[in-house]
Amino acid sequence: MKVVDLSKPIQYNKTDPWFMRVKIKHKPHRKARWLIRVLGLPFRLFPKDFIGWADDTIEKMGVHATTHIDAPWHYSPTTNGQKSKTIDEIPLEWCFGEGLVIDMKHKADFDPITVSDIKGFLEHNGLVIKAGMIVMIRTGRDKFNGTKDFHKIGTGMSAEATEWLIDQGIKVMGIDSWGWDLPLPYMLKKAKETEDPELFWEAHLVGKRKEYCHMEQLVNLDELPFNGFKVAVFPLKIVGASAAPARVVALFD
Repeated sequence: MKVVDLSKPIQYNKTDPWFMRVKIKHKPHRKARWLIRVLGLPFRLFPKDFIGWADDTIEKMGVHATTHIDAPWHYSPTTNGQKSKTIDEIPLEWCFGEGLVIDMKHKADFDPITVSDIKGFLEHNGLVIKAGMIVMIRTGRDKFNGTKDFHKIGTGMSAEATEWLIDQGIKVMGIDSWGWDLPLPYMLKKAKETEDPELFWEAHLVGKRKEYCHMEQLVNLDELPFNGFKVAVFPLKIVGASAAPARVVALFD
């Protein structure tokens, strides 16, 4: 079996935007020797050549800071009038299935991905979306992941395209850009320029009406064919959370 890792490394990166920075404290093996001694085991009873165990502490990491999957709770407290699911309530059956890559690398920054874009790609490549698939949008913007402008550039999904995928029976979808919508600073700017209250976060907010999850900050989608593989995207079981980091992988028989 071949496995392709679609998740970015979790590590401190000074060029990440301040709200995305991760801080991890790595504790060397020898520090544990003193902890074990304090707990009551004399040094003379330590196993031969035992240095101690390594340990690590995540001191700072937002659930949206790295490759992650958003729960419906992230978009709105309710979905179609019912309480939205938090990440620990997402059915695991949604998180494993046949994968499909939709290539949108030709889309310019700030040009939203439309239903016509997706239908045209599927027709041109003889592909069919089936209910239960995990659909991933390849924009090529993962090459900017880890740079200070990552969240400011790229294309993104329109509300209509998001809703269309949901209507095809897709519960989990994802993208290799910073976010699912057009870049956040761009949306803020355009909403103020146009005085349009329906513009900001339009794709995310489809989740107020229709239940779905999306992944953000995927990587390595260029290593995948358009279809013929499985995807696993199991989130950490953080009770009550709006999202969780996930080790997203593609599996080939």
